[in-house]
Amino acid sequence: MKFFYTCPCTSRILTIFLMMMQSTFIVRFSSLTTSAFSPLWAKHYRRSYVSFTKSLSTSFKSETRGDGRLKFIFTKDATPSSSSRKSSQLFQTSSSSSSLSPEELDAYKNKNNLEDQLVSFLSANGEIKVTACTIRNLVNDAMIQQTLTPTPANILARSMACSILLSNGMQREQTFQLTMACDGPIRTVVSIANSAGEVRGYAGNPGLGQMHISEAIGRGTVQVVKMHPDWPRPYNGVTAIEHGDIDRDVGIYLAESEQRACALAAAATFNGLLCTAVGGYVVEQLPGCTEETSLKVVENLAKLVEINGKEEGDNLPAGMLLTGKMPVDICSVVLEGLDMKPLGQVTPKLVCECSEDRLIRALRLLPRGEVDRIIMEEEKIEARCEFCGKVYRMGPKDVAKKFEEAKGDPALDDDFQSNNLQ
Repeated sequence: MKFFYTCPCTSRILTIFLMMMQSTFIVRFSSLTTSAFSPLWAKHYRRSYVSFTKSLSTSFKSETRGDGRLKFIFTKDATPSSSSRKSSQLFQTSSSSSSLSPEELDAYKNKNNLEDQLVSFLSANGEIKVTACTIRNLVNDAMIQQTLTPTPANILARSMACSILLSNGMQREQTFQLTMACDGPIRTVVSIANSAGEVRGYAGNPGLGQMHISEAIGRGTVQVVKMHPDWPRPYNGVTAIEHGDIDRDVGIYLAESEQRACALAAAATFNGLLCTAVGGYVVEQLPGCTEETSLKVVENLAKLVEINGKEEGDNLPAGMLLTGKMPVDICSVVLEGLDMKPLGQVTPKLVCECSEDRLIRALRLLPRGEVDRIIMEEEKIEARCEFCGKVYRMGPKDVAKKFEEAKGDPALDDDFQSNNLQ
């Protein structure tokens, strides 16, 4: 939850960022910058955040990586010959038979993509995982909540699709946060998702005019934070923005920072202020993947461009979704000749965790004198959540009462959670 508060009397700007459900704050004034992190983040955040993660694998060559939407730009080490023989046998078997009947596939169909959906499948030989999604409805809801124009909506839609795809299969309560920190007019884009398909996000400049998304993003960094309440510290990864179209930059992040062999694409289409299609896919090589299987998948990925109807793949796979193709159809094309086994499906949802209690917690992290000064000058506290657009207003008596009732240390997640349960 990101709160933005402006004091017109003194031209002082207060911005409170609650960047994840673990309650991490960055509190900023025009003349003062203070960071107040939860203890799990404070000790290790700065050191890991500012360090750019570079590839440690000699098999990754940036000059020859190509388009990360249609090929694996990170190449894993060759597998043992015995594994190769086993894969070849499974490949031949899967080419002549199918483990899923048409009736079984019906459970994963989403006619005309009327509902938001994420599906994941595994190849019969266990070497490739494919995840695909369509999230048009939640993107339209986000556009309404945040009053987004098409350009920032396109950027946010791509970011949300990437976050939903990459959070699939994570542990329960684990979160995946993707931030595009850039110098373009969009300023910044944040999306946060979990394995249940719950996602939220915002664009730094929601009213940005029409322009190409790479121009709106400019240069900067792709920043990924993965967090779980039981982890002693979050995982942080940072790489440079090279293309400015979200999906290819996230694909480069996966290759350079996490050394994962993936092909990832995400795109959206719009008709005025209406999002008509948005979705994406991620194809990942699993341990033991052979060159034979990898080449077959790359061959199948090329077929997606033909079906999508745009040679350069700029709107891949939104063009497919717009013509009625479903996420299960995307998975079927990618795994053609390899057979596929279902891993599951979820319904993505737009979920915001903002609340009045979280606003009070953020205020308690500020010096009490500063809070009293704002109330004295404005006669109220007013804040807007950047994720969902909800506005919170509290008068002096309400704030004083909340402060009197508050217990424990606001910087500690355990104290905050136990107080909310009371």
